[in-house]
Amino acid sequence: MNANLQETIRETILALAQEVGAGIFTPAEMEQIRRQLLVRLGSEGRVSPEEIAAVLAEAGIPVRRSRQEGSAHYEEEFRDLLRFSTLEDAEMCLIRLDELLRKFREQGDPSGESRVIAVAQLGLRRAMMISRNAKVDAGKRVEKEEVSRWFRVWLENPGAFFDWLELRKQAPDFRQRFGHQTAVES
Repeated sequence: MNANLQETIRETILALAQEVGAGIFTPAEMEQIRRQLLVRLGSEGRVSPEEIAAVLAEAGIPVRRSRQEGSAHYEEEFRDLLRFSTLEDAEMCLIRLDELLRKFREQGDPSGESRVIAVAQLGLRRAMMISRNAKVDAGKRVEKEEVSRWFRVWLENPGAFFDWLELRKQAPDFRQRFGHQTAVES
């Protein structure tokens, strides 16, 4: 690989890291960067997660290279949680996150609470990235923009989120855009 291409890849990785905005880059965030590299640079952007981790670490960005580092005992709770291909899936994801947050608060487990917040922030970033990806169907981008709004509201005030969501579903613009997709009606 020539030096110019290496520098382009390095710069693109750092730009993508800034877009993702994670405090600590886990394998999930590095996978987001890997995919975006392929989108932006084509086959020349094909790099391994280890190479991405090395660039981030070299730039002084905190990296957790394995899922086991720091939060292994929480992994089962969060496995496959951030799958939200529909609005209904997104609502179920947020219900589960809310349940976990309440559980960890009741148990007095600040590490668990932090993990829930980090997962929700990752969900927000994923939804935002999809909503901005011109290669994604326009309707799906609008849906992911809505999902990112949901994650943002939940992160700002989880206690009021579900009341807000019921009101949001009744809003004329929501009904016009998504009314046919929402199974839950008041």
